[in-house]
Amino acid sequence: MIIIACVDERNGMMFNRRRQSRDSAVCGDILRECGGKKLYMSAYSGKLFGDVQENDIRISEDFLKEAGEEDICFVEDIPISGFEDKIRTVILYQWNRRYPADQYFPLELTDGFWELQRTEELKGTSHEKITKEVYERAR
Repeated sequence: MIIIACVDERNGMMFNRRRQSRDSAVCGDILRECGGKKLYMSAYSGKLFGDVQENDIRISEDFLKEAGEEDICFVEDIPISGFEDKIRTVILYQWNRRYPADQYFPLELTDGFWELQRTEELKGTSHEKITKEVYERAR
């Protein structure tokens, strides 16, 4: 499974059950990253991609259970605990700012179990600089 998430400098994802930020350039990059594969997410996250055709995005509150080994999942408001062993790739978009947070990305990607494969800098519509990091599970 491939997990995509947006985090701040401290790996914060949400505050008071709301996403910290949003950026249409990130949504576009996520869709390019999917390369035509289905993108799984919750109904809450689906609102970010409202203008995308329905057959590109699968909306379900149980998408982590439904997603297969090669599927891509965008996580914001759904905990990934219990699914860690299924994850082979993590793509993080970092806002490069600190926001208030009460929900954090739970995986420690510097623990030796993950290898950073690539880093890109994006110019966003709401953030001048967004860092994209792609991690693969170490073999």
